[in-house]
Amino acid sequence: MTARAILVGCAGLPEGDGDEAGAQRALAEVGVGTRWAVWDDPAEDFTDADLVILRATWDYSARRDAFLDWCASVPSLRNDVDVVRWNTDKTYLLDLENAGIPIVPTRLVAPGAEPEWPETEFVVKPSVGAGSRGAARFAAEERERARAHLRSLHAGGRSVLVQPYQRAVDAEGETALVFFGGGYSHAFTKGAMLTGAAVDESGLFVTEKLGVTRPESAYRALAEDVLDAVGGWFGAGRSGLLYARIDLVRTEDGTPAVLEVELAEPSLGFGQAGPGAAARFASAVRRDLRR
Repeated sequence: MTARAILVGCAGLPEGDGDEAGAQRALAEVGVGTRWAVWDDPAEDFTDADLVILRATWDYSARRDAFLDWCASVPSLRNDVDVVRWNTDKTYLLDLENAGIPIVPTRLVAPGAEPEWPETEFVVKPSVGAGSRGAARFAAEERERARAHLRSLHAGGRSVLVQPYQRAVDAEGETALVFFGGGYSHAFTKGAMLTGAAVDESGLFVTEKLGVTRPESAYRALAEDVLDAVGGWFGAGRSGLLYARIDLVRTEDGTPAVLEVELAEPSLGFGQAGPGAAARFASAVRRDLRR
């Protein structure tokens, strides 16, 4: 009997951005049928599936409470609602720091507050956001412009993160390491995109320059440390995460640090990986279906 999985998008991207096409073929080859649905479509029955997989729900940041309520109502959601709730607010970075995981230095600025601004180039971003929307990069002397951006984000009631910009990103980008069912699959790079990069026509994400990479062992080790920490917090171990993307950057001292952990609805870079990545994803889905 063919298993049924729903891939979940949003009204602006009802069938994602096209990256999952190979994964759908790989799933079909192992007996898992798939279809797309929009998360907030009242006509959809998400109980009519063996697995519901968040893929391109990139409008959630404007309605996070409603999105989380929907997640809580969906049986067999992956990743599950507790993980999604934790991961859709970037204050999770402070949890990682408290657990001894190296992160890009991060200051959390509550609405109405103002940070001690970095003395170097820096980034200001909302704590709840997707697709790099609302993130902006400033030179050290651009504090007035940064202050205006901070206030515009605070006006929406959002806390804000301020982080020193890691200059190595200009040369080598971010390194995104992708895991399926807790096992490493592949990695890709994302170029610097906070200097006027265009927004996709859907309006849901900043367009990115992506590339193929083979990460250094220190990057693999750090990403796995993150997965072990998160898996421990949620009680299922790293194998309890159907998918994960860990975005790392090289810091000023040459070591990697966590920029973001993507466990809710990340692009998984199938287009930057060989065909084996789609097969690995399909295998992870089949394992999950037997849980």
